[in-house]
Amino acid sequence: MAVRSCVALAAILGSAAASSIAGINGDRYLSPFKDKTVTDIKGLVTATNSNGIFLRSTEPDENAATSEGLYVFNSAAAKTVKVGDIITLDGVVTEYRSNANYIYLTELNKPTNIKVVSSGNEVKPLVIGVDTSFPPTEEFSSLDKGGIFGVPNAVANISSTNPKLQPDLYGLDFWQSLLGEYVTIKDAYQISRPNNYGDVYIRGNWPVTGLNAHGGLTMLEGDANPEVITIGTPLDGSKNPLDTRMGDYLGDITGVVYNDFGSYRLLPLTHLSPLKNATTDFPAVSFNSTGDCLGITVGDYNTENLMPDSPHLPLVVDHIVNKLRTPDLIFLQEVQDNSGNKNDGIVDANVTLSTLASKIEAASGIVYDFAEISPINNKDGGEPGGNIRQAYFYRSDVLQLYKPNLGGSLDVNEVLDGPELKYNPGRIDPLNTAWDSSRKPLAAMWKTVKGTKKIFFTINVHLVSKGGSTSLSGDVRPPINQGVEKRTLQTNIVAEFVAEILSQDPTANILVAGDFNEYSQVAPLTTFSSISGLTDLDEVVGIDPVERYTYLFDMNTEELDHMYVSKGLHRDALYEHLHLNTWQNNDGQVSDHDPSVARLNLCGCSPKKTKKSI
Repeated sequence: MAVRSCVALAAILGSAAASSIAGINGDRYLSPFKDKTVTDIKGLVTATNSNGIFLRSTEPDENAATSEGLYVFNSAAAKTVKVGDIITLDGVVTEYRSNANYIYLTELNKPTNIKVVSSGNEVKPLVIGVDTSFPPTEEFSSLDKGGIFGVPNAVANISSTNPKLQPDLYGLDFWQSLLGEYVTIKDAYQISRPNNYGDVYIRGNWPVTGLNAHGGLTMLEGDANPEVITIGTPLDGSKNPLDTRMGDYLGDITGVVYNDFGSYRLLPLTHLSPLKNATTDFPAVSFNSTGDCLGITVGDYNTENLMPDSPHLPLVVDHIVNKLRTPDLIFLQEVQDNSGNKNDGIVDANVTLSTLASKIEAASGIVYDFAEISPINNKDGGEPGGNIRQAYFYRSDVLQLYKPNLGGSLDVNEVLDGPELKYNPGRIDPLNTAWDSSRKPLAAMWKTVKGTKKIFFTINVHLVSKGGSTSLSGDVRPPINQGVEKRTLQTNIVAEFVAEILSQDPTANILVAGDFNEYSQVAPLTTFSSISGLTDLDEVVGIDPVERYTYLFDMNTEELDHMYVSKGLHRDALYEHLHLNTWQNNDGQVSDHDPSVARLNLCGCSPKKTKKSI
């Protein structure tokens, strides 16, 4: 809950006769009494905190769109009344928000003439889904033209449009219609990890969409789970724990509905205390490499600013060895240079990569070679001085670069007759402005040591970040998906490069993988798939949509990391996402991304079913 000093208000624009709490709230986001003085407001004190009190109307109306709760912002009032008091008071109706991208909070300010009518009255919370309807599960707002992921973004604002509330249809309208109310959420489960203040997203015992096996909610096509709510700062001044995780069972939670920091939230009476902790263990990938073209294994892992002395480097090693089972080829992202986060002009990453390789060898006996291209200093985004880049780790006993010819940071890779690559590995169109302050895709071609002589093409991507996006529950509609235009340009460049290979050889084996920083159901990636002719490997192997996730952000498990394959790689393909990090609390995370592993048949024929191949 934001802490504000009680400063002098702007000149009052007018005054109004006595109104009910429902009348003050109205059936829209902004009060019809905004900036007006209202008198003789009557309500039951349901809760207090250090900054004010929460009231419930003693004369509720029959309109589900008008909240019967109201926050009175005044620290003195919190000391003069107590829970169970019925009071009357005068005050100024104001709309408050701490950021222009947030939805306004309607509150009563500068209260005067506070009178206690009676004390000791029963204070009974409304039970969500019993005394109210269930929250809608798919749509956030009527203003989201084209849906929550609609493009263009930011075509409307709740604060300027002030739409009429339809709580039975839209998630934001539902929680707005309960703003200031005292409620209970039954059988709550945590669906996020806590932020630095202990705030977490939860789901109650109402219908939800996207429920995955671990108890979180996965973002689905056109559905980013508006039925959830944040648990915020406890009313009694205690603090929520910082070591909880997705899937923890929290039981019943009682508090008041509030809006702050870009989301609707329940301010609980006291701090959260999980009744049952979720598991944090996830099994290793269920398949092994065959060691030849019949079944090479490919891993993908964003290792989050990996550098030679990273505290989490040994844990990355443990994941690669014991969970990914030392894949034949690994697409790595966020590999930093040899000096890590020091902004000292160093760009080489040979020490970072050789340190990782040596520790893997010590733990498993498996030897990895690596291939990468150093960027121009501070030109690829990420942490200043870190010079993050994509790299390939490969087992040379299984795979080798075909006609290796390392390109430079500014060398433009081309598809030559064959098809073959001009540079192997080489960067795709690195001079294009679409890649300004962003990682350039790294293309390579390979041959297996055993089996087919057919070339295998790969492209390792790490597209521009979503940093700067607005809250899904914020004022801007549809929410700003920061970088979507640039990611569209980037995916088009990569898709056209792939299409050029396939124009020469429609049967070419091509794998594009990495951190796309985007969802498969959103325009940059749907366009990428249509132009390139590649298919999302999730679709090829039929992974349940609710288990397609590699990242946890706010209320959603979501998939930012993908593998796309050409038709020749559909046969016998296997693919698994290893949820090693999304299930962890903050201390347990190795990376902010989950790794994935695939097994691909490069031979073009089915393997014999032996113990070695399963």
